[in-house]
Amino acid sequence: MTDLLQQVVEGLGSGAVYASLALALVLIHRFTGIVNFAQGELAMLSTYVAWQLVASGMPFWLALPVTLAVSFAGGMLVERIVIRPVQDAPELTVVIVTVGLFIFVNALAGLIWSFTVKDFPQPFPDGGLDLAGVRVDWSTFGIVAVVAVVMGLLYLLFQHTSLGLVMRAVACNPASARLSGIPVGRVLMLGWGLAAMVGAVSGVLVAPLLFLEPNMMGGVLIYAFAAATLGGFDSPVGAVVGGLFVGVAETLTGAYVDVIGADLKVGIPLVIILAVLLVRPQGLFGRAAVERA
Repeated sequence: MTDLLQQVVEGLGSGAVYASLALALVLIHRFTGIVNFAQGELAMLSTYVAWQLVASGMPFWLALPVTLAVSFAGGMLVERIVIRPVQDAPELTVVIVTVGLFIFVNALAGLIWSFTVKDFPQPFPDGGLDLAGVRVDWSTFGIVAVVAVVMGLLYLLFQHTSLGLVMRAVACNPASARLSGIPVGRVLMLGWGLAAMVGAVSGVLVAPLLFLEPNMMGGVLIYAFAAATLGGFDSPVGAVVGGLFVGVAETLTGAYVDVIGADLKVGIPLVIILAVLLVRPQGLFGRAAVERA
């Protein structure tokens, strides 16, 4: 039983990272209907910015808000320069553009910082707590706490601010929002900036565990897609719940299903995605699209 609980705790730590990137995917999809395949690479690029600042002598906890600000600005630029020109194009065109952005950002990071693996500073102290025989590292506490804070701030933004009300209006019906005088283009830029900032948090959290290199977010993005699919692409709460579930499922399967083990557990998100799309395509917390006949 203790071993099972230990695996669950470790799964929750991994799942919190998946949840943070899934949150970024959900934010973009809610605002624009776009599935951003470059979200992980944007997070990776932000993580390199944080690493560069720390390497230049800036304390980590000062480098973090600077990185988030840079990510926010970068996300808005991506929307304005890359996405805006094709936002009314067929869905396949937009998908291809985000895939192209994925490749470009990956290559750009390799060009600037090379593909050599780099150590990223661990923002949380070593050690942890023993709770009834279950070891919980401070890093696990920290990752879960950071994701909870991000989720809380997003809730306050969307539910208790006028800006959040405007953003929800644009997400619900951009055409009606535009007729009401809301600058939809600027709001969409804010949405992309916000998603880039949330994604940056994911990159900074996972970099100490995976080591920093341009391809580090590839696997995380797959798990984040599974989390968003499970929770629902229009539900921030679903993204968090889905991320935690995927993390625990991956850990338990790798530990207790010998046929799968550590090598094949990467297939777990694929199984989850297929199962959800077959049984409940809108996800656990998502709403099915209703079209008038």
